[in-house]
Amino acid sequence: MNVRADTPHHHRLREWYAPLCPEVILPAPLPLDPALDCAVLDWAASGAMGLTGFPDGPPVASPAAAIGLLAESISVLEWMTGEIGSPVSMDPGVVLSGRAALRGLTRSGQTSAGGSTRLLQAAEGWCAVTLSRPTDFDAVPAILAADDVPDDPWSALANAARLAPGSAAELVARCRLLGVPAATLLSAPAAQPVIPFRSSRIAPRASGTALSGAMVVDLSSMWAGPLCAHLLGQAGARVVKVEGATRPDGARRGDPRFFSWLHDGHEQLTLDFHAPAGRAALAALLAEADVVIEASRPRALAQLGLAPEERPHRAGQVWLSITGHGRAEPELAAFGDDAAVAGGLVGRHQGEPVFCADAVVDPLSGVCGALAVSAALLCGGGLLVDLSMRAVAAAFASVSSEHGPHDVYRDGEEWRVFCPRLSRHQAVLPPQAPVSTEC
Repeated sequence: MNVRADTPHHHRLREWYAPLCPEVILPAPLPLDPALDCAVLDWAASGAMGLTGFPDGPPVASPAAAIGLLAESISVLEWMTGEIGSPVSMDPGVVLSGRAALRGLTRSGQTSAGGSTRLLQAAEGWCAVTLSRPTDFDAVPAILAADDVPDDPWSALANAARLAPGSAAELVARCRLLGVPAATLLSAPAAQPVIPFRSSRIAPRASGTALSGAMVVDLSSMWAGPLCAHLLGQAGARVVKVEGATRPDGARRGDPRFFSWLHDGHEQLTLDFHAPAGRAALAALLAEADVVIEASRPRALAQLGLAPEERPHRAGQVWLSITGHGRAEPELAAFGDDAAVAGGLVGRHQGEPVFCADAVVDPLSGVCGALAVSAALLCGGGLLVDLSMRAVAAAFASVSSEHGPHDVYRDGEEWRVFCPRLSRHQAVLPPQAPVSTEC
């Protein structure tokens, strides 16, 4: 495995996982020929570039360097999982564009590939608003101080953002007050490297912690948490997916091939969290788990009496909490596209922001979560890992400008990219579907 520990990306990763496991020493790096390495060509080949930009314009290369950091993250994950289980790797292109390939999604500029999030320009700045749930649409009149839901809520929100004398932050504040996911766009990437997860000790370390044979209880839904569970399962863990009887995983309403890919081989359990027997069964399962993955607002588990800070943990247990903006801001909801905007992970077309790939922070958070869990187990566990999707976006956005200009041009029906430094051309490939997607 090529762990390129002499690259700038690795130094960033070291800052990420060192607090979780300072004892980790990667193997000596294999030789790396920079003359063969181009993040923009990799971005074009991944399928993610084809999802970034306006539908009637060229695909956008500006966030390309993020794929180099993703590839390095996957390489380090492969080494870590090999130390405590079976080595796991994935094609970065499949990570970023697998869902889009299954759903037939294309780039839509300032509308997310999935269609639920829009970038809106205000008098001062840009923001993203997500309307994906019925309650989000029901909240639009209150956001606009109107009596009824307009015939076209998106146009009404865009007009409100554009015509209001205030900033994008004011519209975001109104949305958040009503529980609608929204975020202002960072004007520039963070000056200092961002760490996507933090940790705190919840139990003593244990000797011999491993992924091979470990029990992973997955309480998450949609994409980020299930992808993390999928990766840990590939490393040899036994994954038990738990869903509420009245609130199953929303991904079940989408393409069944995507759900099957993420959950293939996992045990599936449905519990009634409102019933004493269901809560007792969940508590017993959490007590037995080696790893717990959850992606709910902290108060949801607190209401069940099962919050990680309020329950005992056996030695070595690792608890991964995935939230939109971190556990310090527990009431802020987020989805993959608005969380990306919050962290500044967007493409740029003629100075205007466009969405990057398909809900890009979801798959990036899944990989980061698996990396954090693996690092924690390597050093005996006993940690609560607080993973913020906004921080994941900011971490990857901080490398989004580390490449020179490239020519993006059309060759017949195909878009292509030319790298002047390497004098190489690369077709902008379509999204890449996972190999195994049987229902």
